[in-house]
Amino acid sequence: MLLNTILLALRSIRRNLLRSFLTMLGIVIGVGAVIAMVTLGNGATQAVHDQIASLGSNLLMVRTGQRMGQGGSGAPAFKEADAEAIALQIGGIRAVAAEARSGATVVANGRNWTTTVTGGSADWITAANWTLSAGRQFDDGEQRAGGAVCALGATVARSLFGRRDPLGERLRIKQFSCVIVALLAPKGQGAMGNDQDDVVLLPLHTLQRRVTGNQRVNTLLISMQEGSDATALQARLRLLLRERRKLGAAEEDNFNILDTRQLAETMSGATRVMTTLLAAVAAVSLLVGGIGIMNIMLVSVTERTREIGLRLAIGAQERDVLLQFLIEAMVLAALGGLAGVLLAALATVLMAHALQLPYLFNPGVNLLSFLFSAGIGVVFGYVPARRAARMDPIEALRHE
Repeated sequence: MLLNTILLALRSIRRNLLRSFLTMLGIVIGVGAVIAMVTLGNGATQAVHDQIASLGSNLLMVRTGQRMGQGGSGAPAFKEADAEAIALQIGGIRAVAAEARSGATVVANGRNWTTTVTGGSADWITAANWTLSAGRQFDDGEQRAGGAVCALGATVARSLFGRRDPLGERLRIKQFSCVIVALLAPKGQGAMGNDQDDVVLLPLHTLQRRVTGNQRVNTLLISMQEGSDATALQARLRLLLRERRKLGAAEEDNFNILDTRQLAETMSGATRVMTTLLAAVAAVSLLVGGIGIMNIMLVSVTERTREIGLRLAIGAQERDVLLQFLIEAMVLAALGGLAGVLLAALATVLMAHALQLPYLFNPGVNLLSFLFSAGIGVVFGYVPARRAARMDPIEALRHE
């Protein structure tokens, strides 16, 4: 009996293919929009998480100034001795490095490139979560004496040397030249949209003596051991730095500590909230599609009044007519939902590639959207189906 009802519903839909397609269009767009928003939002969340993780998942960044991005205006710089004191006096730390930066134009192979020149102390590679793709790390003598050696990020190497191997070549920075002894493994885009590979690395003393001409240290990088209590470690770190910077009890910190793990959680949470909001807005189109189904089903009931009267007259029960029109509405919505799922899959693959986001297929969202679209058919198809089922057979047969 149910099979016959389904076949009748499909036959009715097939009789008006164009109208059925236009009716399904609202559901197709609604389902596709919801899935696309959620999938792209999940991809954006993952991208943000990966970009911050490239800094190091257990990394603390200590900078001068009371707030991030303040630039340290009016606050005294750190010293390399601060990094040494942290390594000696605070437990649960994997590596500590002092870092200073300066913008400069570098010249090599007959080309020039404006980039960020970074000076790092001995454990900078480990603390900043970098690896080498070729070459070697700076040795102790080069670190202490400020040797004329450097390592290139992937962007700088490509811009100056193209596909040519730069190891052993000389790079000029301002008034001095250094030998390229290493290439940094690519990291890609940072959490703030910056190119992390657009960097030249020097020993800290080399940068201070030959580029900046001062002993300023802008940042301390602290890589925590796995399982370390970040909150307790930050508290001990704050006390130590306040003591070393001779801050009184009533004075505010003139430095700030950024935990990249907390930053990742905050930014990922913000992205998820935005994804949910966009998906909710997109879901409104599903309701519009449901109203379209109700409208068309009411028209269909009016057009088929004599057919309904004939079925009721020869013995069909009210529930049979009700079920037939409910199934028609549900099939319309389900077909629209299926088309929406397929459309969303194609669109999100293309958009994720264009936006350089990871494509994360979420079977739960796809299945839920499809089931919701079928449910829309039942909800909005009930009123027309109930109207058809309660017709008076005699009045229905008199309908022209």
